[in-house]
Amino acid sequence: MKKLAFVGFGEVNTPVELLEQKCARAAKELEESGVALRSIYPITDDPEEKDIARAVSFLKEEDFDCLVVCIAGWIPTHAVVKVTEHFREKPMVLWGLCGWIESDGRLVTTADQAGTTAIRKTFKDLGYTFRYFYDIIGKPSSAVKVARFAKAADAAAKLRHCRIGMAGYRDMNLYGTLCDGPSLKRVVGAEIETFEMLDLEQRYQKITAEEKNAAIEKHLSSWKFLKKPKRESMEKAVGYYLAAHSICRERGYEAISLKDVDGMKKLLGFPPAPIFMLLSDVDHLCTVPENDALGNVTQLMVKYLTGQCAAYLEFYEFFEDSVLAGVPDYVPAEIVDGDVTVMPAAFGALSEGILNVSRVKEGEVTLCRLAMENGKYVMHLVKGEGKTPPKWEEAGWTQPAPQLPGLRIELDDVPRFAENVMCQHYIISYGDQVALIEDLCLILGIDVIR
Repeated sequence: MKKLAFVGFGEVNTPVELLEQKCARAAKELEESGVALRSIYPITDDPEEKDIARAVSFLKEEDFDCLVVCIAGWIPTHAVVKVTEHFREKPMVLWGLCGWIESDGRLVTTADQAGTTAIRKTFKDLGYTFRYFYDIIGKPSSAVKVARFAKAADAAAKLRHCRIGMAGYRDMNLYGTLCDGPSLKRVVGAEIETFEMLDLEQRYQKITAEEKNAAIEKHLSSWKFLKKPKRESMEKAVGYYLAAHSICRERGYEAISLKDVDGMKKLLGFPPAPIFMLLSDVDHLCTVPENDALGNVTQLMVKYLTGQCAAYLEFYEFFEDSVLAGVPDYVPAEIVDGDVTVMPAAFGALSEGILNVSRVKEGEVTLCRLAMENGKYVMHLVKGEGKTPPKWEEAGWTQPAPQLPGLRIELDDVPRFAENVMCQHYIISYGDQVALIEDLCLILGIDVIR
């Protein structure tokens, strides 16, 4: 994570020791929240504007992802703008500190919110991308909120140059998994590169028996098999994984999708579930099936923000108070409750594959999906409580049908969610990540739908 830039402001007639103490305390609280920062303070409105020049010179020495404009007391707006205008393309935080209560009960203030209220609309009128936070006497400071926004700014910077690998294009001729490359690059920054399944197959053919045996022993030995699969299935799983691994490593992909139904299953005769499992669990890549371009992008957003694997789930049933969300193939080990459990299984006319039937962790979850609506990117975002579903199956599997991984996710308003649902695939993260995702969307200029 690049360093956060922190600039503390205060009016030239305010006692300098007060400004220094307040800014130092705010900077320390940020560092204690896990943020690395370069700081300069106090910057005043001195008549010769030496402080302004000093701040601009300091900020230009090193690049940063986010600028914290910390207001420690009253400051004329022009003094702040003469600094921020040099960095108007950067996400910013306008953070107003607060006064204190003396032992005799007197409230003492340096007029911090006089400064922020004079500046907030000016920042908006100038077109800055920013969050406004203010402290309240006797309450916890806004340092945690500022650190959260800094994390979002760091994620936005990573997205600007990330690369996603896409084997094939438009599996099953779906519409909801497509994306527009130029607008995605302009708004988010992610680059989606396609590669041919022939490349995957040619690399697979070069994988030796010794390499396959070693990979089976190394990577599959920790899986709990409910029934032993064919040796050929295990060899294909690790062989295609090694082929995909080499492509991703060479090209710097941080996420990958494969043409699933009309590609791996139909043309190569092998369901790719274990390939995705290994790419996720061993290589720590974001993975989603069916050429889901914006699904991959949503995953990287969530991963950069939370550090979680950003697993996908898709919807099977809606209930009055919940939705059944599961997968017909695999889940990353990170979201598994207990052992990674697999079994050989076939769906319809498809050949045998290795299916993940693990139990998914319960808990508070955040579901989100990036989509385009009326020519503009939007993020559908909702929070719920994930619980283990009752026994269920998808019709078409060989009997006895597998218990697919999934959650019954309780939502506050299922009809509203259904009215805004953007795709069959949604990305989940554990915990309440709503504010963090909203911060990222603000930075990227993406509207949030709740």
